Amino acid sequence: MRADDGRSIIPADGRLVRRDPDAETAALRALLDRGAELRGGFAYVPARRLPRTVRALLAEGWHVEADGKPYRAAGSFRASVRSGIDWFELEGAMDFDGQSVALPALLEAARTGTVRLGDGSTGLLPEDWIARWGFLEKSGTRFAKAQGYFLDALLAERPEVDVDAKFAELRRRIASFDGVRPREEGEGFRGTLRPYQREALGWFHFLREAGLGGCLADDMGLGKTVQVLAMLAGRRGSKPSLVVAPKSVVPNWVLEARKFAPRLRVLDYTGPSRRERVPAGWDLVVTSYGTLRQDAAELAETPFDYAILDEAQMIKNPRAACAKAARLLRADHRLALTGTPVENHIGDLWSILEFLNPGMAPRVEAFRAFGDDVLRRALRPFFLRRTKEQVLADLPEKSEQVLYCDLDGRQRKAYDEIRDHFRASLLSRADAGGLARMKIHVLEALLRLRQTACHHGLVDPARAGDPCAKLETLLPLLEEVVAEGHKALVFSQFTSFLAILRKELDAKGIRYEYLDGGTRRREEVVGRFQSAPAGECPLFLISLKAGGFGLNLTAADYVFLLDPWWNPAVETQAIDRTHRIGQTRKVMAYRIIGKDTVEERVLELQAKKRALAEAVLAADESILESLTREDLELLLS
Repeated sequence: MRADDGRSIIPADGRLVRRDPDAETAALRALLDRGAELRGGFAYVPARRLPRTVRALLAEGWHVEADGKPYRAAGSFRASVRSGIDWFELEGAMDFDGQSVALPALLEAARTGTVRLGDGSTGLLPEDWIARWGFLEKSGTRFAKAQGYFLDALLAERPEVDVDAKFAELRRRIASFDGVRPREEGEGFRGTLRPYQREALGWFHFLREAGLGGCLADDMGLGKTVQVLAMLAGRRGSKPSLVVAPKSVVPNWVLEARKFAPRLRVLDYTGPSRRERVPAGWDLVVTSYGTLRQDAAELAETPFDYAILDEAQMIKNPRAACAKAARLLRADHRLALTGTPVENHIGDLWSILEFLNPGMAPRVEAFRAFGDDVLRRALRPFFLRRTKEQVLADLPEKSEQVLYCDLDGRQRKAYDEIRDHFRASLLSRADAGGLARMKIHVLEALLRLRQTACHHGLVDPARAGDPCAKLETLLPLLEEVVAEGHKALVFSQFTSFLAILRKELDAKGIRYEYLDGGTRRREEVVGRFQSAPAGECPLFLISLKAGGFGLNLTAADYVFLLDPWWNPAVETQAIDRTHRIGQTRKVMAYRIIGKDTVEERVLELQAKKRALAEAVLAADESILESLTREDLELLLS
């Protein structure tokens, strides 16, 4: 139809409406700018962009309908906490032009960003509200009484929430926690603690009085074992205390207990004859994670005063048998000890907290979604962490340096061939089916590349005698260390690489001690290295995994790391075998990295993990969990 003035008109609601081409063009441009696409002459908004597009249009005064019903912008949101006998309920509602939607329905709608209202119209949830509240969809709105710490942390910066008198009292008690007072060593302890160690004793006392379990997460080398023994020395009574530690660390606990708390009756509950010695009747029972897993039923029947997990990151997987066995233990009090509470992701903390305070943390999916700020606030009473820089002003300086070596000749040719082969095969598979289905192939590729960057002989034993860039870098440094009368630790993940190094040292007549996972009588090997003069035994070769726990090697003041590991905390543990209490000399640590290899990329990934740990505590499920195609392409470059 045409109007008298010649302008085109369209019917709308039975009326003739004069069209404005300029306004229509501007409106179409506005739609396209806000996420719409032009298809067949119509503006089309993909479903994934619809909520954001409609929010923008409503904010600019547009009227938007779907199926004849309008979209409505969100108004005010109010929430409150209602307390029951053993629970707290988070309640709330959001207003949409007079239509009210309760919190459970809002959380259910958070994934799509839209909610169906009572009159058939559609409400749009604000993006900032989804970011602040949406993760509760994973945990629900009811919290157990023990989870009040997490609910308080969640609500800390949300003034729109009203609380009842019972929850307000809990918040006052949490807010009143302003640290602990130091306490003296227990009766029967032989030794003198430093001030920060006495603060830990005060913290142990606070946890006992509050009925809580806690994790002592001090840096490696700050004496966590001694701090616990100082507390246990004053608690001899009718019940024994249990320490669970890696097998290699059990002898260290027994020796330290005899040295610092000689009045404690200590039982080494490991080995085939352990069942002849019942845990009852002792003051301190020390066992391994393997024994805990095998004897879970028997140990669960014994009432303990304390259940203490040393190197508690061993239970980071809550589905693992040793984590389940640890949760079965019956103890009046619970402690965890670890210098690396976060190894891969924040979820590592969940299993530790579930052991310490059963039922306190929301289920693991919700726990991971809480965010660093909320977790830091919620975990504050349960994790005590001090760094060496904070508390040991008298500890000598530690210097860390990366030494790059250039692969050349046969080693470079071999590395490039392996890299090009895996790059072509893996990236094409990643494009076709994603990384999830090819983890084993990615792991194989990364292993072969890392081995070749160390020495071609690790991939092809026939090439064990070939020149190697890392050994050409390392050996002159070791000879210099020996000539100057120092002692050094040499770490590698690959025992086959250490075997090649041993042949080189034997040929040069340089003496050394050696330790890997198969070494028996570890304490004797460590004792020989610690006590021998530098001229008699200057070097200690150690597999990185075997040397991660329970070693005090302060006789050394040089550390060489021959290959990087995904988790920087593992390398820090290695260096801290010597940079710890008792060290009187400056420690020099060197990482030897193959230039233009996967090892350089590993250093970049390490930075991500270190930042993760520091974000939560101000301090392997698998590296592949968070590996993207872009990461893989970088590693294979």
